[in-house]
Amino acid sequence: MSDFQRVCAASELPVGGKHLAIVDGRALALFNVGGTAYAIDDVCTHDGGPLAEGDLEGSEVMCPRHGARFDVRTGKALCMPAFEPVAVHAVEIRGDDVFVRLAD
Repeated sequence: MSDFQRVCAASELPVGGKHLAIVDGRALALFNVGGTAYAIDDVCTHDGGPLAEGDLEGSEVMCPRHGARFDVRTGKALCMPAFEPVAVHAVEIRGDDVFVRLAD
């Protein structure tokens, strides 16, 4: 399992906010839902759309390309055209910094 890596300052991920980070060459979309940070792959499983550019409503992000929605807490695909979940990564807030550990 990989180690946690710093991805941004906590101030860059306010409640209801989004942030794009690159960890070991992998694009991640970070979200702050009600004060809890989540990280998923920044790639829609339908056609590779950038999820960090999608609209966040509650704990759901919508792919800006074709409207597939994902639960940022679990990675689960919630509606067509996506069927496959996105990878979810562990997130920790340490002081003023946000850290992510990539899923294996």
